Amino acid sequence: MKQTLSLFVLSLVISVSALGQSGKVHDNLSMTSKILKSERKYAVYLPPDYETSDRSYPVLYLLHGAGDDQTGWVQFGEVLRITDNAIKDGTATPMIIIMPDANTGKRGYFNIGDWKYEDFFFEELMPYVEQKYRIKAEKRYRAVAGLSMGGGGSFMYALHHPELFSSACPLSAYVGPLTLDNLKERLKRSDEKYSAAEIKDYFERHNALNLIESVPVKDIKSVRWYIDCGDDDFLYEGNSLVHIAMTKKEIPHEYRVRDGRHNWTYWRESLPTVLGFVSDAFHQY
Repeated sequence: MKQTLSLFVLSLVISVSALGQSGKVHDNLSMTSKILKSERKYAVYLPPDYETSDRSYPVLYLLHGAGDDQTGWVQFGEVLRITDNAIKDGTATPMIIIMPDANTGKRGYFNIGDWKYEDFFFEELMPYVEQKYRIKAEKRYRAVAGLSMGGGGSFMYALHHPELFSSACPLSAYVGPLTLDNLKERLKRSDEKYSAAEIKDYFERHNALNLIESVPVKDIKSVRWYIDCGDDDFLYEGNSLVHIAMTKKEIPHEYRVRDGRHNWTYWRESLPTVLGFVSDAFHQY
C-alpha cells in the first residue's frame, strides 16, 4: 500500500512539474550568410518539452515589421508567454518558432538590387535552422506568419513557394505597391537607382494582387490562408483588395477585420489565433 501511494505521489509530482514547464526563447543567435555577406541574427522559441524529448516539431517562421528586428516578437509580441499558454491550454500544438532579422534599414524580406534577402531565407536560413533544430522539414509542418512588412513577407513567400508552406498568416500586411506608379514614386526617394525593367519585375513579383492573378490557383489553394487587419489600420485597403481577389478566384481563406489599429496591442491579440490556425494543419488526425 505504501509503495502504491509513493508511486502515485511521484507520478503526481512529475505531472505537476510537466504542467509547470515553460518554453525558452533565445533572441541573439546568428548565422553566417554568404549571400548577404554578413552575420544574420535570428531568435528562436523552443517549446516546453523540447529539452526533455527526442521528437521533432513543426515550425512557424514569424516575421517582424519595419523598424523592428528579431527581438520584436519576443519583446513586444510576448511570444514566449502567449505560445506557452496556447500549448498549455491545448489550442496550439508544441512547435518551434523562428524569428529572423530582416535588416529593415535595407529592403526587408525581398530581393532588390544587391539585397538578396529572399534568396538568403530559402537557400540559407531555412536549411540551417531545419538542420540545427529538431524540425519536421515538410510542407505540412511548416508555416509562415508576420506583421506589417512581415505580413508582406508572409504573402510573398507563400505565393512564391506554395509548395513549402501549409499555412500563411499575414497580419496588418503590406501587400506590396498597389500600382506601378506607386512603386516608382517610392523609389524616387531612394538613394539607389533601378532600371525600368528592374522596377517592373519587382512590382510583378512583390504585389500580392498581381501574384493572385499569375500564380496557378491550385497552388494558392494548397496553402491555408488567415488574413487579419484592423478596421482602423492604414493598410486596410490592400488587405481588403486581396480578400476580394481571393473570393473571386474561389480561393478558401479566413479574413478577419477586428477593432484595432496598426500596433502591438492588435498583433498580440492576433497571435493566439494564428497559433491555433497553423496547428490545425500540424496536427495528426
